Amino acid sequence: MSNTLEYKEYQASIEFDDRDEIFVGRVLGLDPKHVMSFHGSSIKELKAAFKESVDFHLQLAEKFGEKTKPHSGKVLFRFDPNLHAKIAAAAKRSGKSINDFGREVFEKVLA
Repeated sequence: MSNTLEYKEYQASIEFDDRDEIFVGRVLGLDPKHVMSFHGSSIKELKAAFKESVDFHLQLAEKFGEKTKPHSGKVLFRFDPNLHAKIAAAAKRSGKSINDFGREVFEKVLA
């Protein structure tokens, strides 16, 4: 089993609690004021609890007019100016913007 689950653009990390003999999940990437966890004694129960948790979160977010996506797609980095210059030069050599160049680097590393 993978250590993560995905549902409606949400991801959760999964661990097994051997003391209570249950699977425990925690949804990743939420606003820090929101914590979403769930559990199940089987994989089937765990998956159902994850979906119920996400659906309930989405219902509450809609009710209170809050943002519901776990990640915006924007990432900000602060680099030493020399490293920034090297990244810009490498992107230019490849004929790409820094954003496109960086996305490709991350996609390769995470593949």
